[in-house]
Parts: sequence; structure tokens; C-alpha cells
Amino acid sequence: MKQQLTGKLNITKEIVIKMIEFNHFNNVLGNTITLRMAVKVFINISILVNTRQQSCLLKGVALKELPLIYNAYLVVEDDLIAAYGEMKNFDSTRFDKSVVQDVKGKLVMPCWCDSHTHLVFAGSREDEFVDKLKGLSYAEIAAKGGGILNSADKVNHCSEDELLDLAWQRLFEIGKLGTGAVEIKSGYGLSVEGELKMLRVIKRLKEKSSFVIKSTFLGAHTYPLKFKDDHDGYIKLIIEEMLPVIAEESLADFVDVFCEDGFFSHEEMTIICKKAAEFGLRPKLHVNQLNSIGGIEAGIKLNALSLDHLETLMPKDIDHLANKFDNEIWNGVCTLLPTAAFFLRMPF
Repeated sequence: MKQQLTGKLNITKEIVIKMIEFNHFNNVLGNTITLRMAVKVFINISILVNTRQQSCLLKGVALKELPLIYNAYLVVEDDLIAAYGEMKNFDSTRFDKSVVQDVKGKLVMPCWCDSHTHLVFAGSREDEFVDKLKGLSYAEIAAKGGGILNSADKVNHCSEDELLDLAWQRLFEIGKLGTGAVEIKSGYGLSVEGELKMLRVIKRLKEKSSFVIKSTFLGAHTYPLKFKDDHDGYIKLIIEEMLPVIAEESLADFVDVFCEDGFFSHEEMTIICKKAAEFGLRPKLHVNQLNSIGGIEAGIKLNALSLDHLETLMPKDIDHLANKFDNEIWNGVCTLLPTAAFFLRMPF
């Protein structure tokens, strides 16, 4: 197969290996993807999903519409959609049979884009579920050294290669479920070494996989125990010792802060995000998960790309979001995370 590809496409051994890796790893459509051939045609698609003429930000009633084509075809050239439509309009004489795949009885849809993950971590916290069953809240578990601090301790005792192996398996698993683009956050290091280690793992995942991966620096996930009463000291550590290295090594695309009671105030979030902006990092923020403390207003002023969680929304928060968005003052998005609330047994 390698000789045949090399002869027809004049591609290098390195590219062939990369294509084989892609086919093995991102086998979302089964055997319908064959080593990234220049042209691939899918015919007799039962339902072709989300056939919009152009990509655009949807809001309001537009979110109710999902354009579909039944009994469709799809043409892919050099990894880009070249044509699609109803089968009655398909010209089979244009393509060699070797590039045509009959997917009768199946639907074809865009891959999932998972815009908020903590994929890189050393170990789970299932032992804390007992505390949840006993009625302890998220904040109470965190106050006794659990939650984020528990994960940080595990990460700081794990090597970079070990973290990479664990994250690679998780990336493979979400790929099997149809995810093709993913944001991965740091935030379980809470030290210069730990945060940089996590971000370097994410960078290696970018280089190793064919996923679209975005990296977010979440050093401001919580305060480490040694900085529990010295918030200024930890913020200084983020600004002076983490951000310059992150910029120098191109380790992150975005910055995140957990804006919440007992974690980072909206004033502290603003200080961190404004400094991160100097290094070209736009915010994607944890806000209003447990309490409404001004994170939404601050996030909009910071031109956040996304405001994530939002389990606790007051009427004033909804009005503020609607006003800023409708008047095109803010062009970000809101990311809801309902399974987080479900797992934490939070009321909706």
C-alpha cells in the first residue's frame, strides 16, 4: 500500500506514516476514510447533517434550525468539502469507482467540537464521591484539600511522559465517539513546573495527533495551599514566571480563570487576563458555576471568547448577556456544562 501511494502521489515516507496514524487513530467513519486520499466520495447517505452554506454564529430562533439533506452525496477533496447534494443530482461519471464509498443506511455529520475539557490529568477522584454522598458540597471538599488540589497533587507526582500516555488514550476514546476538535486546559499543576508540564503535554498531543487541538492555560484554577493566604503572591507567580515561558514556547492559545467564591474574584481574574492579553491569549472563562459574583460582566469587558459553566444564572445575568450580545457589544459565546451540575448534584 505504501509503494502504491508513493507512486501515485509522490509523497514522502513521513507523510505516509502520518496518514496511516490518522487512519488508525481517527477512525470515526470506520473504513470510509482511507489514508487521506486526494478525493473521496460518499454516496447514498441517508441523512447529511448540518448542510449550511457558510459557517456563522447562530443565536435566537436560528438555533432551532438544523438543515438536512436526505439521500445525499458528499465529495471531499484534499480534506475539504468540495461538493454535496441530493443523489438525484450526483454525476457518477466524474469519479473513479475506487474513490467512491457507498454508505447507505448511515448518516454523515460534522465531528463533535468539545470546547471545554480537562483531558490531561494523572488520576481520578472517585474517592471523593463518598464525601458527596455524605452531603459535602464542592466548596467544602475543596476546602479540605480535595477537588482541584487533589488532582494537582497527582499531576505533580507524575512524569510528563506518563501524563502524555494517559492523555493519548483519552484522546483516542473521545475520537471513537466522534470528537475531532477539542480544547484542553491545564490547571492541575498549580506550580510553575506542574502547569508547564501539562501545557507541554498538550503541545505534544497537538504534534502527535490529527485532532484540531486548542490549549488553554488555567494556572488560575485555585490557589495552592502555600498561597492560600497570599493571593497576590500566586498571581505574581502566574504573571512573572508562567506566562513568559508559555509565550516563549507557544504553549497556549487561550487563558482561563476559575472566577468563584473561595477561588478567584472577578478583580483577580481581570488582573490575570489583562496580563495574558499582552502575550496574545484571549480568555475562555469559568464563571457562575456556583455563585454569581460579577464574572459575567468582567468576562464581557475582557472580550472573552467564551463564558463557561453558567449553572447559576440570575435574571440580571441573563439580561446583561442578552443586551451585550443583541447590541453586538460582545461577540463571544456561552458554554453550558450540564453534566458537571448533574455529577455535583447541583440544583438547576
